[in-house]
Amino acid sequence: MLFRINCLILALFLTPYSSANNVSQFKKSFSTEVKKQLKAYNIPGGAYAIVQNDTIIAMETIGHTDKAKSHQVDYNTVFRLASVSKTFAATVTTMLAQEKRLNLSDPITKYVPNFTLATDGAAQKIQLKHLLSHSSGLMPNAYDNLLHENWTMDKIIGRFDRITPICQPEKCYGYQNIAYGLLQPAIEASQSKSYATLLQDRVFTPLNMTNASLGIDVYKEKENTAKPHILRKRVKTGKKDSQGRDIRKYVWRTVKVAPDYYKVAPAAGVNASISDLAKWLIANLGHKPEVLSPSLLAELTTPRIRTKKDLRRRFWRGHLTDAHYGYGWRIYQFEGHPIIYHSGWVAGFRADIGYSPDLDIGFAIVINAESNAINKISSQFWIQASTLFDKKLAKQVKS
Repeated sequence: MLFRINCLILALFLTPYSSANNVSQFKKSFSTEVKKQLKAYNIPGGAYAIVQNDTIIAMETIGHTDKAKSHQVDYNTVFRLASVSKTFAATVTTMLAQEKRLNLSDPITKYVPNFTLATDGAAQKIQLKHLLSHSSGLMPNAYDNLLHENWTMDKIIGRFDRITPICQPEKCYGYQNIAYGLLQPAIEASQSKSYATLLQDRVFTPLNMTNASLGIDVYKEKENTAKPHILRKRVKTGKKDSQGRDIRKYVWRTVKVAPDYYKVAPAAGVNASISDLAKWLIANLGHKPEVLSPSLLAELTTPRIRTKKDLRRRFWRGHLTDAHYGYGWRIYQFEGHPIIYHSGWVAGFRADIGYSPDLDIGFAIVINAESNAINKISSQFWIQASTLFDKKLAKQVKS
């Protein structure tokens, strides 16, 4: 209630609602804040986009593709999306299900017959829909550590016979990467194309996502790519912040792109630029129904399993009142509005993307360093945008 009162007071200063001047002021102040955060953490480069309705209303690039500043980040610079890739895998899988090419109630063992668990019959109970929603009953991040080893996927899958489920499917949430990767055999068995080709034909090309791709080989072939950076150390600057805490300088090290999470392409295999993500947001907001139908979007964003831990996320807590996972997307209740959201984190990269059907806006940001600054930036965007673009609030003020 207090939030709504504060919003009404704030809205009085935003009359007329969402005028060009207010939106312009918001974009300017937000741009300043993003640059401030990236500078504070010494992040080599990044980019963000804001969309409203079917239009990109802001898109900005900051910094360089690497620490050596050899090339400035531009709208077409390719970043790794890490777990934001799950939004694409879920979309394609659900597309195929709606076309009756596969059934989301199919057991994963139909497509990966060598997948077994320590409990007899448990593997057969895990269905494609459970993989899509991380409700398989497996312990969180099962065997992710083996992706960093020189193991084939077949060898990793062979290890699952040592795992006992922590609950029955659909009864608890356990985030997965390797298990999410098992969607690929199902996708490829359902029709004649590879997952990469299908993604290109059904999503990237129709949406004109010209820089998007799948896999490490394509990433290495492209010239305009962001290079990953991992934290080397934090050095005291001798200065203090307003609270008397030491201000530290973040020192990053440029590293090579790691192949590990590319092994699970549906979970973390997509590469894309900020201009691609802006187009992906517009489509998910419902403005490309010929590619992503209303029924498809509805199925993807239906809450499937509660994710209570998300309510304690740094920078987001206090604004979230509920959190679920759908198919490839998180569904948050944020300051009275549903936010369809996902984040990504892989060695040297971070990515965040989200959209609000209520507000008809979307936001995406990518950086080429492993920094939690991205959480702060995204949460600040949604805190401000949830008031500025609230049409219901505007009507209340006018009345």
